[in-house]
Amino acid sequence: MDYETVSAEAFGKSLRGIGLNLLVRDVPAQCAFLETVFGITAHQISADFAIARYGDQVFQIHADGTYHANPLLGLLPELPPRGAGIEIRLYESDPDTAAARAIDAGATVLQAPTDKPHGLREAYILCDNGYAWVPSRPLE
Repeated sequence: MDYETVSAEAFGKSLRGIGLNLLVRDVPAQCAFLETVFGITAHQISADFAIARYGDQVFQIHADGTYHANPLLGLLPELPPRGAGIEIRLYESDPDTAAARAIDAGATVLQAPTDKPHGLREAYILCDNGYAWVPSRPLE
């Protein structure tokens, strides 16, 4: 699928399994953060929407204003953190590289890269929209 040219209808009909859609204040800024820190590729970036691709996975990013008729919008807090309670785990991202890039990008590193007893090295990075991103790699 060509994510740069796919229509909204065709893209919507192609989605399967579990989907992730992030509501953000600034779509282009969120896409820039994801590309800089994690190498995530964004497509059809506009003020309202983007398709984000991480390996074989796709997810959506929508601006708050696109949810004007959606009941979820009224539940969003005025101030961050928005994503309290959700971890967005990126199992194919190096936590050391991502944490260094996050610091350079001005993001908050909640937890520096750490070897965990469950067999992963991971870091916790908070984006401007309050979502916790967790780059992870298996321990050697």
